[in-house]
Amino acid sequence: MRVRLDVNMCVNLHPNRHHARELSSPYDGCVQLPQHVRRAVEERAEAVGFAALKRAAAAMSDAYREGRTARLGAAERTAAYLVTRMPATYAAAHAVLREVRTRLGETAIESVLDAGAGTGAASLAARECWGQATRITMIERDGAFSEVARQWLPDARALADDLMRVENLPQHDLVVAAYSLGELGRPMAERLWKAARVALVAIEPGTPRGYSLCLEVRDALLAAGAHMVAPCPAAMACPLTPPDWCHFAARVERSSLHRRIKDAELGYEDEKFSYVALAREPVALPRARIIRRPHYAPGLIELRTCTPAGLRTQQAGKRDREAYRGARHAGWGDALS
Repeated sequence: MRVRLDVNMCVNLHPNRHHARELSSPYDGCVQLPQHVRRAVEERAEAVGFAALKRAAAAMSDAYREGRTARLGAAERTAAYLVTRMPATYAAAHAVLREVRTRLGETAIESVLDAGAGTGAASLAARECWGQATRITMIERDGAFSEVARQWLPDARALADDLMRVENLPQHDLVVAAYSLGELGRPMAERLWKAARVALVAIEPGTPRGYSLCLEVRDALLAAGAHMVAPCPAAMACPLTPPDWCHFAARVERSSLHRRIKDAELGYEDEKFSYVALAREPVALPRARIIRRPHYAPGLIELRTCTPAGLRTQQAGKRDREAYRGARHAGWGDALS
């Protein structure tokens, strides 16, 4: 078996990148927010104070698990979200959009609509991938979140509005819905698709529910004429069956403040996410994608992959040096070309 990574794939975002004995640090490949954003987040956190920030983070976490809204002041709620959730959202969006950029190739992305933008994590990732020339529109109903997103993306158009009440969504080359369709519902994906001139990307938590929503969006839009971009290597029926589900992970470095708020020992966390990306025109797809962490045994590496023909387990032994070398550098979520 020959394992050949797509050399354009962003290969530094996945946990368990290397064999445990070869991994120099668990922080290898960690993703961080841009430096100017990190500084601004720290300033907002200092203004709120540690005790209030810790209480707000705990209240938000409890409310999320119970499916309700936390009753907090705007300053405390926003600061707690910026410290505890925005870095992970940015890491997931960064991983997905880098892969989408690779698949789209030379297709120009000159404008991005961030639907349900929150504090602008996906917009920051899009700016990182497509550069300053890309025009960005962010729509977010939470006025406090919209305000801070405008702080680090001052040239972007930020609309404090409810997507459900926007009758005519403005057309953009790329439309991104990062961690927002779960609240907006699958029918919103069809409206977002109409606004996408080139491609649509939906990112959801890496849970069975998040995967199920991405799968519903995928199937509905493929039936409407969309073309697969990622993560699937073909527009076939998903070969996974319950209780299994498709998800990936991005490693996020926790700030010292984040560790203190969460009483966490580890300086990093793995953000699990599911996603789907679809385009108006066909793109070149990989021959397979790694859908689990590689499994290591003495002299042998196993890769669980999704292929156009279904699920496959590929093995690379030390006797096949080329294949083994490729497998050593393969990670969960990587495309195999």
